[in-house]
Amino acid sequence: MDGNDTGSTVMVVDDTASNRYAMGAVLSRAGHSVIPVASAGEALVELDVRLRAGGLPDVALVDVGLPDMNGFELCRRLKARPPTAALPVVHFSAVSAGAAYRCRGLDAGGEAYLTVPAEPEEIQAVVRAAVRGARTRRGAEALVERLTLLSETIVSVQAARCLRELADAAAEGTARLTGSPAAVFVLAEDGELYRGMSRNRARTALPDPSAHDSVARLIRHMTAGHPEARSAVVPAPLWPAGFFRPGAPDDARLVLALTHDGKTPVCLATPARGGRDGSVDTDALVARLAQATALAAEPLLMYQVERHVALTLQHSFLPQRLPELPGVEVVVRYEPASRQAEIGGDFYAALRTPDGLLTAVGDVVGHSLDAATVMVEIRHALRAYCVEDPDPGVLARRLDRMLQHYHPDLTATVCLTLVDPASGRIRIANAGHIAPLIIGDDGTAGYVKAGGPLLGLGLDRPPPTEAVLMPTDRLLMVTDGLIETRGTDLEVSLEQLRTAAAAAPPGTAALCDTLLDCFGRDREDDIALLALRLG
Repeated sequence: MDGNDTGSTVMVVDDTASNRYAMGAVLSRAGHSVIPVASAGEALVELDVRLRAGGLPDVALVDVGLPDMNGFELCRRLKARPPTAALPVVHFSAVSAGAAYRCRGLDAGGEAYLTVPAEPEEIQAVVRAAVRGARTRRGAEALVERLTLLSETIVSVQAARCLRELADAAAEGTARLTGSPAAVFVLAEDGELYRGMSRNRARTALPDPSAHDSVARLIRHMTAGHPEARSAVVPAPLWPAGFFRPGAPDDARLVLALTHDGKTPVCLATPARGGRDGSVDTDALVARLAQATALAAEPLLMYQVERHVALTLQHSFLPQRLPELPGVEVVVRYEPASRQAEIGGDFYAALRTPDGLLTAVGDVVGHSLDAATVMVEIRHALRAYCVEDPDPGVLARRLDRMLQHYHPDLTATVCLTLVDPASGRIRIANAGHIAPLIIGDDGTAGYVKAGGPLLGLGLDRPPPTEAVLMPTDRLLMVTDGLIETRGTDLEVSLEQLRTAAAAAPPGTAALCDTLLDCFGRDREDDIALLALRLG
C-alpha cells in the first residue's frame, strides 16, 4: 500500500453492473485500483485468493442490498475472521432508510455509510478517511506488538544467568523486533567477547575466531569517547561475513550502548538491508533494547568478578599437594561449579597427625565469596585444632562452637575421618554430610553408618563411628555437588553413586575420574572428592 491515501486498492461489491461501473469510474479517476465483484459470495472467494497471494484490498465498498447475503452480514463475517478483521468496510445504498441503515452498518463493524448517488468528491473523501483510519489502527497495533516484544525480550534478558544467555536472549529479541537475523555482542573489560545469535539465522558454520577479533576491535573503536547509545551502518568490507548469512558479506547496522561505568559495550547487529524493518519506531525500540541489555549486563559482570575472586580464594587455600604418609595413598579432585552457577563453599583436607591421617570433606551452606571465605576459616581452624587433639569427635564439636561464635547465621556440613595406616582402624565423625563409602575389590560398596547434626547448630553429637579399612578397600568421601540433581530424591542419587563406585576400575585416581565422568563435571554446584587406600 502506498504512503498516501490515493493509489489504494478498493473492492466494490454490487450486484448491479452499471453501479459497479459508475463507482469504479469515480475511484479510478482518483487514482485507485478497483476490484469489482457482483455478490457477497464472490467477494469472500476473491478475498481468500488475495489472502493466499499475500495482500488484501485497502478498503471494501459494499452494497447493502446484495442478493445472496446483505451487506451488513457480509461485514460481520469479514470482521469475525482474523485475516480480514482489519479490512475497512464502507456500506452504501440507494435506499433512503434514514439513520437506521447507518446504525446497522456501524453495529456490524463498518467504518462509514454512503447514500448513493453521491458526489464523486464525497465518495473519494470517505474512501480516503477509511484507508487513513485503517492505517492508523494497523500502525498502533504494530507498535503495541513491538512494545510487547520489547517487554518480553527485556524480561528474558534480565533473567539471564550469564553473559552468553544474555546475548542469546537479546539476539532473539532483536530478530523478532526487526524481522531479520541478529547477532549480539558483549565485550567484557578483560577483552572476552560474548556472542549471541538469533535462531532465524541458518544453522551452519559460525564465523572463525578472526571474525570475532575484528568485531571486538570495531566495537572498541566505535565506543571510544562515546558514552551515549549510538547506531551506525558498517559496510561489508569492514563487517566480517557470516554473522547473518553463512559465508555471505552484509552491511551491518550496529546499535551500541555502554554499561554505566562506561567499561563494557553491548552491540546489537542486524543486516542494514534486505528484510529489515527500518521504521523509526523499530530503530528506537532496538536502541531501547541495547540500553536494557547493557543495564542487565552490569550485575552479571559484577558477579563474574566476584566469582573469579571466590574461585581464586578457593584454589589458593585448597592444598595443591597432599601430605605423604607411609602406607596411605590419597587422591583428591575438585571441580568448580559451571560458569552459569555460583561458587560454593566445598572443601577438602588431608592432614598428618601423630595418630594417623586426618581427612575432611565439607561444604559451607551458601554460595560465592561469603561461602568461600568461611570455608577458608574452617580449614584453618581444623589445621590448628588437630595439632592438639586429632580425634574427629573432638574436632567436630570445636568446629561447631567456632561457627556458632563467628558466623551464627551460617551452617556447614563436614565428614572427618582419622585413619591409622598400621591397623586400618578408622574413626569417623559426620556432621550432616554424605557418609563415607567403602568400596571393596570384590565389587561391593557400602556407606559407613555415621551421622550427626550440621555444624553451627550447637546440638549434641553422637560419638565417632569406628570401622576397619582393609588393604584392598578404597574409602571415598564426596560433596553433594557430585550427585545432587533437582527433581531427584537424594536416596536415589546416593544409590546411583554406590553402584557407580562399585563398578569403577581399580585405583583411587581411576575411581575419582570415573565418578566425575559418570555424573558430569559441569554441574550447578562445586564438587570435591577424596579417595584413599592403604598399602
